[in-house]
Amino acid sequence: MASVSSEGPGAFRIQPGRIELNADRRGDERIRLVFVNTGDRPIQIGSHLHLPDANAALSFDRAAAHGFRLDIPSGTSQRFEPGASRELDAVALRGLRRVPGIQIKTDGEELLDGVA
Repeated sequence: MASVSSEGPGAFRIQPGRIELNADRRGDERIRLVFVNTGDRPIQIGSHLHLPDANAALSFDRAAAHGFRLDIPSGTSQRFEPGASRELDAVALRGLRRVPGIQIKTDGEELLDGVA
């Protein structure tokens, strides 16, 4: 097996310690939600998806999640198998927290802040 080097192209230089994700977020910028996959297929949601736009078969408090995303490392995702339930942390999106909806509401649902 090849040895790992801390020199040259592609080398990793890692300081000891821990990195806390979103350490600068206040308490009102954090929530904890319970997610349940009520569908018959796996559902995967990425790190920066506006949570209310997730697959409709994923059951959670969408109103509370407006303006939030999962509190997971950038570029990663969470997968929910059919029937699976999980409690996860979410953090607020920065800025105005306005996200043009991926899903267009056509059944007369009220829009939150004018955005689906």
